[in-house]
Amino acid sequence: MRLPGNKLKHLKEFFFTELSELYDESEIEAMFQAAAEHYLDFNLSDLIQKAEENINQSDVLKLYDCAKDLKKQIPLQYILGTAWFYGLPFSVHPGVLIPRPETEELVDIIIQENETATYILDIGTGSGCIPVTLKKNIPQAEVFACDVSTEALTIALQNSQQNEAEVHFVEADVLNASEFAKKLDKPFDLIVSNPPYIIKSERDSLAAHVLDHEPHLALFVDGDDAIIFYKKIIDFCKNSLAPAGKLYVELNPLTAESVKAYARASGIFDEFDLLSDMSDAIRFFRGIRKQ
Repeated sequence: MRLPGNKLKHLKEFFFTELSELYDESEIEAMFQAAAEHYLDFNLSDLIQKAEENINQSDVLKLYDCAKDLKKQIPLQYILGTAWFYGLPFSVHPGVLIPRPETEELVDIIIQENETATYILDIGTGSGCIPVTLKKNIPQAEVFACDVSTEALTIALQNSQQNEAEVHFVEADVLNASEFAKKLDKPFDLIVSNPPYIIKSERDSLAAHVLDHEPHLALFVDGDDAIIFYKKIIDFCKNSLAPAGKLYVELNPLTAESVKAYARASGIFDEFDLLSDMSDAIRFFRGIRKQ
């Protein structure tokens, strides 16, 4: 379809025409608002008041291309190169997972419960949204973060610098237990992780914009052990989580009870429980180490 004109209202009409078969009206409205804010620096009031204004050709092309990319089901955050998390901007590219609202919930729980934390480790950091946000909100803590992906660590470092939050980044693979322990050899009083947890049987149920564009390394568990990452993280806690230290992980509701059972069998936690997210799905594990 060709644009009927260069007015703001024409661009909005174009978004709805191009995307109506893929998204509902509220989603398209939200996408257009986000794109207009990013490319035009227009707020919601501007979108109403300036509907009849002509937009310059270079900005028209940016919004046109944005709509076309959305039609290919490329996530909006990748198109704009930015995602917001806990009120902070994060650069995101296809090499890292787009931060989810559920992870914001986990971070909020951690912040509320750990105002005096001193040594924090985030395992599988991706964009760095977890450690950067924790450093901004628990400023006295020394924060470490690791990932197996060099590309992810590059983006995470950029995000820590952009948000003026000092985080120590380490390239390390938690599945390689001995090497991982050598690289991260201090006792942490808080360990957090949002590891890959989507199992094979769920693959076909994922939306195309997730399956086709987000990094499978950060999404899927390879092999037959659906909770391998959780096992390795809990095993790491045996020597690296300080007495009375806390472990928080984001979970797949389908395997949450298995993670809890492994944590119980490890014998290292004095307290442990499963927590639900805003949708009332079991989403988080919290464990407190014995003193």
